Amino acid sequence: MIVKTAGMELVEYKQRNGFYRCIHIGLLCVQEDAADRPTMSHVLSTLETESIELPIPTQPAFSVGKIPIRASHSTSSSLCSVNGITLSGVSAR
Repeated sequence: MIVKTAGMELVEYKQRNGFYRCIHIGLLCVQEDAADRPTMSHVLSTLETESIELPIPTQPAFSVGKIPIRASHSTSSSLCSVNGITLSGVSAR
């Protein structure tokens, strides 16, 4: 059975669920409170066993926010480049 979704037209249903499960486990591994994160042995067992139900992830330990880049021209008050593109930086907590 082939599932038709944006960007995953040729991925079989079981493979798609495995993909989402890996993303879910990854989100569990970056939770803000380290006590809420799974151990490596738990991660391995959840990857191997599809019947293990996963908890809902909480707030991640970091997030990506926009950091405006100042224009290189001192006379310009624009925070964007000439073509209007901004850069985003990744900052850990």
